[in-house]
Amino acid sequence: MDEKRRILVVDDEESHRIMLRAVLSADGYAVAEASDGTEAVRAVGKEAFDLILMDIRMTNMDGIEALTEIRKISPLVPILIMTAYASVKTAVEALKAGAFDYLTKPLDIEELKILIEKALEHYHLRAENLVLKERLGDRFDFSRIIGRGRKMKSLLETLAMVAPSDATVLLMGESGTGKEVVANAIHQNSPRAGQPFIKVSCAALPETLLESELFGHEKGAFTGAVSRREGRFQLAHRGTLFLDEVGEMSTAIQTKLLRVLQEKEFEPVGGVRTVKVDIRLITATNLELDKEVAAGRFREDLYYRLNVVPIVLPPLRERKEDIPPLADHFLAIYREKNRKFLKGISGKALDLLVRYDWPGNIRELENCIERAVIMAREEAIVPADFPPQIRMLSMEGERDGFDIPYGISLDEMERALIVKTLAETGGNRTKTAEVLGINRRTLQNKLRQYGLNNPPSGPF
Repeated sequence: MDEKRRILVVDDEESHRIMLRAVLSADGYAVAEASDGTEAVRAVGKEAFDLILMDIRMTNMDGIEALTEIRKISPLVPILIMTAYASVKTAVEALKAGAFDYLTKPLDIEELKILIEKALEHYHLRAENLVLKERLGDRFDFSRIIGRGRKMKSLLETLAMVAPSDATVLLMGESGTGKEVVANAIHQNSPRAGQPFIKVSCAALPETLLESELFGHEKGAFTGAVSRREGRFQLAHRGTLFLDEVGEMSTAIQTKLLRVLQEKEFEPVGGVRTVKVDIRLITATNLELDKEVAAGRFREDLYYRLNVVPIVLPPLRERKEDIPPLADHFLAIYREKNRKFLKGISGKALDLLVRYDWPGNIRELENCIERAVIMAREEAIVPADFPPQIRMLSMEGERDGFDIPYGISLDEMERALIVKTLAETGGNRTKTAEVLGINRRTLQNKLRQYGLNNPPSGPF
């Protein structure tokens, strides 16, 4: 084999691990070892394996429990269970927990080799199918849009009615509310799903380049146009064109866009030939277009053409019941991406996420969780892993939080803040200094100043 497949052998019998390492290494596999389930889960959290061969009876954490935890980190990796206690009950329990198959001890080495090859082939095919589905734009239903509150249920009902049609859709909402995700979902659940989904950000390009990007240009149309180029309208033929930040278009391009919607045709920049297109248009904006129309910055006739089906995406502060499932969703993504084993988000940390107003909406929440995963030093995400603007919420007058009594001096307040932060970080001085925005030496000086070389471990 060109690249060695990595196998993790998990068994509390050292002699058995040594035997399996020798057998599997001789067959060209790269072998890693773990002496119990806890160690195996930790290993999977740090690196990727192609297959796991695991005993079912071990100290600390048995094979079934470890299998369940590993599935949360790496859902696809095949796991073969070994047991000296062969029984139908054991086998069924292992298979239900997600094992690929099981073997009985003492192992039949030839049977083991055949089963490993079979499991690896199955794993390879599943991975290929996932990649293929992504490339083909696998149809995904609206359950992938995460939301369980009343506003999101209403939104999903609207999308279910709109997607099968060919109507022009105007998505409105603050930046970061997920307009591109919704546009993609509409396309993937429409009759045009097998055709291109083309995206353009109207605010990202100056007027001259945006016109060329949308409608294409002929050779020599302007300086640098060394060849003819098709625009996004042509690339989206028979599919869906998504124009983000459509309110940022100049009036000249608005006029040309209006003609495309009316006549289904246009001329490329610098050309005289007419190009006919069949596209579904979805647009998005974080501006209030009716006010832009009133101010004379947006064409009224174009506004009515775009506003056939208006859909407003609520900001995250108005759907706080969706914050926990969204946070768990992003945690799963970035835990896998960064190969970090984290059990979840602590209760105090989740409380801060729900209380925060999220001016950047879902995009800000995603960035926050990604940062927290990277910064986390404990088994779960804690408040200290969040950016300062979110951590500060824990000091805003909670009953069990950081209450500031009348008449307290600045020195007393600083001392109390240090004690509180040390308690929150479990006495970790490096983390405490990081949370307080000072270096460790400054913290050490403050601890000596306030007689806190052995600070209390309980909450302030």
